[in-house]
Amino acid sequence: MSTPHPRTASPFRQPKAVWAVAFACVISFMGIGLVDPILPALAQSLHASPSQVSLLFSSYLIVTAVAMLIVGWVSSRIGAKRTLVAGLAIIVVFAALAGASGSIDGIVGFRAGWGLGNALFIATSLAVIVASASGGFGGAIILYETALGLGIAVGPLLGGELGAISWRGPFFGVAVLMAIALVATLAFVPSLPKPERRTSPLAPIAALRHRGLLTMGIMALLYNWGFFTMLGYAPYPMELDAHQLGLVFTGWGLLVAAFSVFFAPRLQARFGTAPVLYANLVGLGAVMAVIAAGVDTPTVVIVAVIVSGIFIGVNNTLTTQAVMVVSPVERPVASSSYGFLRFIGGGLAPYVAGRLADATDLSVPFYLGAGTFLLAIPVLASGHRLLREAETRLGGEPVVPTLTPVGRRVPAGTGPVVVAVGNHERAATIVDAAARLARDTASPLEVVHVQQTAVVEEQAADTETAEEARAAVTAHLDRLAAQGFAATGQVLDSVGDHAAAGRVLARHAAEVHARAIAVGRSPRGPLAQFADGSLTTALAHAATCTVVLVDPADAPLQLTASTLAELRDTPA
Repeated sequence: MSTPHPRTASPFRQPKAVWAVAFACVISFMGIGLVDPILPALAQSLHASPSQVSLLFSSYLIVTAVAMLIVGWVSSRIGAKRTLVAGLAIIVVFAALAGASGSIDGIVGFRAGWGLGNALFIATSLAVIVASASGGFGGAIILYETALGLGIAVGPLLGGELGAISWRGPFFGVAVLMAIALVATLAFVPSLPKPERRTSPLAPIAALRHRGLLTMGIMALLYNWGFFTMLGYAPYPMELDAHQLGLVFTGWGLLVAAFSVFFAPRLQARFGTAPVLYANLVGLGAVMAVIAAGVDTPTVVIVAVIVSGIFIGVNNTLTTQAVMVVSPVERPVASSSYGFLRFIGGGLAPYVAGRLADATDLSVPFYLGAGTFLLAIPVLASGHRLLREAETRLGGEPVVPTLTPVGRRVPAGTGPVVVAVGNHERAATIVDAAARLARDTASPLEVVHVQQTAVVEEQAADTETAEEARAAVTAHLDRLAAQGFAATGQVLDSVGDHAAAGRVLARHAAEVHARAIAVGRSPRGPLAQFADGSLTTALAHAATCTVVLVDPADAPLQLTASTLAELRDTPA
């Protein structure tokens, strides 16, 4: 291509507000992994049984679960920033109190307060990052995913190093780091507008009357039961010190992060949501059975725990996306309902596991955990039809993208040029370049605005409202009309998977007998496109008509396998 092109925005070139919240996310994602390496040391230092120490998980997760029911109500009244700040402040106070405590009962109580702060923080952090990002949301999502990976991977390592000094170290470490994040959030994150409509505190409970959401929530409860049984009790049969436990769970965390961010979307695109979840739950059941059978052999337990990170990373991402697909309610409400059930499962499991271990032996809780993973399969199967219907509403995509017309429809058989754009600063120039292509070929123009819901691990956030997406299409149509060029519009709503959106757009183009599909250079960068798929690549492979790259400074370039490879190798 003969002329310079605008550079793809670096995902790390973000406002200070985004960096402040991303730093807090790293510490938050450290959470459980930070505490896991010190569980045996806590039991020894405070003369507590493993079942007593397990209540650190139970109190934290049960309070988080109950708080998830009200965080939407709170945020809709005081705003996202105040909710975020309140969560950070509560975590700072209760983490410090836990570190200063001299009894296991005191730590368990303070962990409950920590759980309240955690709920307020995790329910708003992704939304705040998306709202504060510059140059499109793609870079902000990559930054959030990076924070997730760092937190999950580094948490156990830091917990092990601090725990080797004293069991109090991880608690005080979280308090200090979250205090820094709190100051940065207060200083750099601007006040964000409150939602136009307030959320009812009863909305998450009422949403559970929908069978699809309830089914996925119960499946998540069973999954989290097994997951937190492993986290709460696997450190004991490993017979390692805090530093060594930190290294083991760092290996586990690296696999969780990698498979959650990078590999789960690709498996989903290849096989579909439900088949991957079925296989994943079988894998988790097998791993837990291996831990139970080899509970007297530390090496077996260590290897099995590390391997489980593969399945946990995949499950966390795909379950959240499945909830967003089957739920008929607003996404924040669905997220709260789902969070309530999954955290309840995680909170009850360590307590029950402790009672079982005290009454029998250490293998029994792991066998029960294996059973809950396998029991989640028929629960998922009972809602398989609902999930499959949602996935196949537009032809079997892993997460259903839907097209909504804006303005008049394309007349049948007119052979339009279809241009696909997202919510970024170059959208208008891409649409105008596509309009020139349509004018030169005497074709009508259809503008398709891609509205994206970001899904990262167990969080989901809309990057723009439906009204904002429609307004963006209307602005394009009005600008073109002022130039004397009539066009039609569509909003393509997609959850998580960009490649699925590309395939749906290709089918739509075939249905309207499009003459060509026009796209611009992606502002998302190669890392984001690897993580959740490239719309342009999927579109070029699936479309039956010509796909062209339009640029204001160049002639349209037809996209083929060879030109796509050339573009990937060319600096943006």
